[in-house]
Amino acid sequence: MAANEPPVCDFNCPAPDFRLPATDGRIYTWDDIAGPRGTLIMFICNHCPYVLAVLDRIVRDAKDLQGIGIGVAAICSNDADAYPDDSFENMIKLVEKAGLPFPYMHDEDQSVARAYHAACTPDFFGFDARGGLQYRGRLDASRMKPAPEDAPRELYDAMKQVAETGEGPRDQVASVGCSIKWKPAA
Repeated sequence: MAANEPPVCDFNCPAPDFRLPATDGRIYTWDDIAGPRGTLIMFICNHCPYVLAVLDRIVRDAKDLQGIGIGVAAICSNDADAYPDDSFENMIKLVEKAGLPFPYMHDEDQSVARAYHAACTPDFFGFDARGGLQYRGRLDASRMKPAPEDAPRELYDAMKQVAETGEGPRDQVASVGCSIKWKPAA
């Protein structure tokens, strides 16, 4: 499985809106997710070894970020026909198994992933309170195996800075993960 790396942060790029179904039966838009001090949108999936290696850390950081006013949500955009592990039904199972404390939405037509220019799973997009992109980096130094427990919490620290100052760090290390599983071109 080849690793894919997204581009660096395009500071202040506006957050694309969306309207997506989630595993909790609701339909969410950007406005439903946006937090008063910033917003984190994550592209993840159910089967990616990079995501599974850090899912507990994603849950931990999401809870901590929600506690400081950051809205958090995750989106699965993978082609579930080609990758059945990423089906909506399996998304529901992942939420239950991992106890995800945020909406996990399904981007079946992949339009939201394209609008965000998502490249891999996990791919993190951290926005300020006005919806301007401030972070497009990694969770921490983990790859297919978790980094040491004392590794810096890069995503958390960056989003805490966004919540406090409205600006993300200028030095960011891109996330690494499996490529988005795109549907064949029609």
